[in-house]
Amino acid sequence: MTPPDSGAGGLPEPVSAVAIDELLERCGAMPAVDKLAALIEAGFDRLPLPGGGQTLDRWRALAAVAAHDLSLVKLYEGHTDALAIRAELGDAPDEPWNASWGVWAAEPPNARLYAQSRQDSRYTLRLDGRKAWCSGAASVSHALVTCWQREDGGADRGPLLAAVAMNQPGVRVSDEGWQAVGMAESASVEVSFDGAKARLVGELGAYVNRPGFWQGGAGIAACWYGATAILAGPLRQRIAQRPEPHAAAHLGAVDVALSRTAALLRETAAEIDRRPAAYAQLIALRARAAAERTAGFVLDHVGRALGAAPFCQHGDFARRAADLPVFIRQCHAERDLQTLGELLAAPREAPWTL
Repeated sequence: MTPPDSGAGGLPEPVSAVAIDELLERCGAMPAVDKLAALIEAGFDRLPLPGGGQTLDRWRALAAVAAHDLSLVKLYEGHTDALAIRAELGDAPDEPWNASWGVWAAEPPNARLYAQSRQDSRYTLRLDGRKAWCSGAASVSHALVTCWQREDGGADRGPLLAAVAMNQPGVRVSDEGWQAVGMAESASVEVSFDGAKARLVGELGAYVNRPGFWQGGAGIAACWYGATAILAGPLRQRIAQRPEPHAAAHLGAVDVALSRTAALLRETAAEIDRRPAAYAQLIALRARAAAERTAGFVLDHVGRALGAAPFCQHGDFARRAADLPVFIRQCHAERDLQTLGELLAAPREAPWTL
């Protein structure tokens, strides 16, 4: 897996958010899975890698897709994250160039995937068990999955990361685990594996210990931000067409929230590019918490200013307003804030200087 060809400055030409907008406008009401295929076909999945000097350009592409369709960006972010993970861990391409990928790393106690070593020359693992929260499982062609090896004595050794083709015996996509109205097209269902073939990607623990783990986690905040900013559009249009003091005050509050989150995302991307080998957990959690809080804040203020009309009479707005609260729950709320507070309490230079 290699990044696009470098230009004269030594960095790949970033995918244009404007070009993404134009392509998705042409796609119209096409299902999310078909839009993802169109993005892949156009090469718009070959984003700059996190920490490579163009992290903000990567996040702008994610935000542009999120502004169109949150179910789509859930699939697109997973696919582009898989490409970045494979590049970081040195997993050479072994699939068609237009393969679509998911990344399924949730580890709830009631769904665990186990791996056994094989002697096969190409596939080295046999997968058995279940994975939960598998976004796009019914549509992607391949997935990166976390899995565990059971040692003698019953202890679980892991996590390991495996690449698995979905179209093979031993893989069954269920319709269980997803009843949400919001994010319906992302369908994060359960998948069962029964002797499925896979290959190991990276070493034991490499998936969670690599710098890109939190760099990619911070990129989720760019998705939340892109969807939130587009939801503020109707309020801005209302004030432009029919000025009203209270609605203008709501717009002012929305602007402050969006602007400070955008500034933090730009700062976070720049810090990741300055220190690409650093473990970016603190700055990623901060960016995610800020974007999550801003999403709820903007939804509340837009609703208070405009009333029920956009939620009931405007299909695009209503769909986004239903999708966003589901998507931002990928943030772990107070658990993430607790971790952030504990990281900040550790001895370090003052965190809040200008």
